Amino acid sequence: MKEIYLDNSATTKVSEEAARLAYEIMTENYGNPSSLHEKGLQAQLAVEKARKQIANALNCDENCIFFTSGGTESNNTAILGGADAAKRRGNKVVTTAFEHSSVMESFKELEKRGMETVYVSPNEKGEITAEDLADAVDENTVLVSFMLVNNEIGTLMPFEEAVKAIRKKNPNVLIHCDAVQAFGKIQISLKKNDIDLLSVSSHKIHGPKGMGALYIKKGVRITPLIHGGEQQKKIRPGTESTPLICAFGLAAQTAMKELTSGEEHLKELCAYFDEEVKKRQGIVINSPENSTVYIRNISVPGYRSEIMLHGLENMGVYVSGGSACAKGEKSHVLKSMGLKNDIIDSALRVSFSKYSTMEEVKVFFEALDCCMNKIIKVK
Repeated sequence: MKEIYLDNSATTKVSEEAARLAYEIMTENYGNPSSLHEKGLQAQLAVEKARKQIANALNCDENCIFFTSGGTESNNTAILGGADAAKRRGNKVVTTAFEHSSVMESFKELEKRGMETVYVSPNEKGEITAEDLADAVDENTVLVSFMLVNNEIGTLMPFEEAVKAIRKKNPNVLIHCDAVQAFGKIQISLKKNDIDLLSVSSHKIHGPKGMGALYIKKGVRITPLIHGGEQQKKIRPGTESTPLICAFGLAAQTAMKELTSGEEHLKELCAYFDEEVKKRQGIVINSPENSTVYIRNISVPGYRSEIMLHGLENMGVYVSGGSACAKGEKSHVLKSMGLKNDIIDSALRVSFSKYSTMEEVKVFFEALDCCMNKIIKVK
């Protein structure tokens, strides 16, 4: 049975090039980047090369890039560390109601610490405007956090417009962007956008798991969450994982080289996907029109997500019901849109990568049709 993997928003397959580089670093350039000898120097140079590769992908100063264990740590550090450092200026923080769990849980923690938390809800189409975010900001707001691409339905947030609108309302507020699902897939230029903090991750772009980065604009203060040695200016101390960092850097460089060609390929896949959905009665597309070409969220009312997922899996097709971090819980993203329970309970997220093919999408729909014919519909 051929494997059809269409759960790339959960994680992507590590590219052979990135895997080979990680192995090479593990077995040959294995020194500690902080050691004051030749082995340490070679490891440090490898880390700095990767830092430059990430910075080039974001069009920013390489000295503003700090390596972390992934998107969750980057988001936690930005939100908790940023709000703590700015708490003398105010007591209010703003985010959206359909953020990743690492952002939602960070905001819950800030609420426990006595801060006023505001969650801006999307409309029924899964969209939030720049004005929606700016309207929630006042002179007491110290931090605003929003994702660039929603991880479940693929909404593309109005990044540039939102930053400008928020700055106009409160020039001193810290602005954080979770760009985990956007990095390496759409063009991001931090030199052109006045953003303070931005999170990215390796395993969404064919790099290894357990590696991410946080951009911190020069002059922005945050309180570190981890305490230890002198590494990374004490913002994120601890021995750097040179193999994972280098593989991440290479994956980012490759993603940027293939950005245009990859987007064209995915546009064709999505156009075909949407046409196939329209041919089938009863299937609903939950992704908005302004969504990324990497994610399609659909519902098949009457067929519970988990049952459909296992049915598809039995035919070698892998998709998800939503965020992998939710571990099967009902989607707070779809709930925030005000969708009915039968839509939420039957949601499927299909997410693509550069390796996805038209043939795989065709097999997905064949398998979906088969499941709908075999599985007893819930009334």
